[in-house]
Amino acid sequence: MKKLSFLVFFLAVALFVPAQRPANKQTEPSRGTLVAIETTLGKIVVKLYDETPLHRDNFLKLAETGVYDGLLFHRVIKDFMVQAGDPKSRDAKPGQPLGDGTLGYTIPAEIRPNLFHKRGALCAARQGDNVNPKRESSASQFYIVQGTKWQEAQLKGMAERFHKKFSPEAVKTYCTVGGTPHLDGDYTVFGEVVEGMEVVDRIASTKTGAMDRPIEDVRIVSMKILK
Repeated sequence: MKKLSFLVFFLAVALFVPAQRPANKQTEPSRGTLVAIETTLGKIVVKLYDETPLHRDNFLKLAETGVYDGLLFHRVIKDFMVQAGDPKSRDAKPGQPLGDGTLGYTIPAEIRPNLFHKRGALCAARQGDNVNPKRESSASQFYIVQGTKWQEAQLKGMAERFHKKFSPEAVKTYCTVGGTPHLDGDYTVFGEVVEGMEVVDRIASTKTGAMDRPIEDVRIVSMKILK
């Protein structure tokens, strides 16, 4: 089975494909539903967007039924993201390769122009375009963006090179707050961190070994729907 992955800017140019071009009008995400993610390194609270109802409802179902309890943050890359949700990770042995676990179904892409990969964005992992041209999301694997800050000139060059279009709001956010703009248009963003970003930073700073897996396990202890 192909390992779930997402595009990284420093990978070969051949991996990139043109992103969907956003509409001119940009709107703020709705209030959404809050979920507390208790980890072995602290609590993270995320807001799930109403604009991505398929991903929202699926995440809530998995959180409520305890599917995420005990799973690892199995892939961590500092200044990029932290990834979790592989069902195989619950009882994984040290050094065991992870990332290809599934729940047997996928979620249709809900890529929205106004929902981009800013620092703290909650996003769905997926298989690559070569086997997943519709960009359908993993049922359970997700990542939280840590990212880094960018300069306008860098964003302009990226947009021209990879046929992307960043809204003024996105440009401002990437330059002042940070994020991973090269993923825009390729993965579904379905929420954001509203509390506990320092915990994400803590997870991102853990020492990693093969395949970017933390040497010392970092787990999701539980999830609780707040409202």
